[in-house]
Amino acid sequence: MKLKDHLQKMEACGPAIKWVGNKTLYQAWRQCKRADWMLWLVAKMCQHPKRKKLGWPTHKQVVLAACDCAETSLIYVPNDEQRPANAIKTTRAWCRGRATIKEVKKAYDAAYAAAYAYAAYAAYAYAAYAAAYADAAAADAAAAYAYAAYAAAAAADAAAADADAAADAAIHKKMCKLIRKRLKPGRLPND
Repeated sequence: MKLKDHLQKMEACGPAIKWVGNKTLYQAWRQCKRADWMLWLVAKMCQHPKRKKLGWPTHKQVVLAACDCAETSLIYVPNDEQRPANAIKTTRAWCRGRATIKEVKKAYDAAYAAAYAYAAYAAYAYAAYAAAYADAAAADAAAAYAYAAYAAAAAADAAAADADAAADAAIHKKMCKLIRKRLKPGRLPND
């Protein structure tokens, strides 16, 4: 089965399926310029019952990649606002076994409140959302694929809100590099 067929089975978005075309997993992984698509894929495959056999990352590795992406947006958060950074820090601590899921959820609520507080300032709000979504990926394993992708998308939106489409592309490129550094693609069933 081809990657495109797997993506259709997993109900990936139409633009991603179209972009993949006849690419193999490894070609797509090397060429992808959308961090949200990459995180969605690895998080979705992480939920696959045979993931250990496939060699895909653990849930915590995906959450750490979402944290890496969310962290890129912290430059848009005012220096005196620590809730988004604390959310990422708490989530990383949970991945290392040094925080509880209750602490992660509390940090998520605080980051989300920061996003709401800065709603009038799009870049600040998106940065806080990115941190909250990274937390949510940890707290809700069943929906990790969505929250991990949202973290990347929100981080890119923070850059775009502060600049333009070129900034959006640049931040996606940076996040894709971070994801590739942390996660290596596994195998799809029947590869």
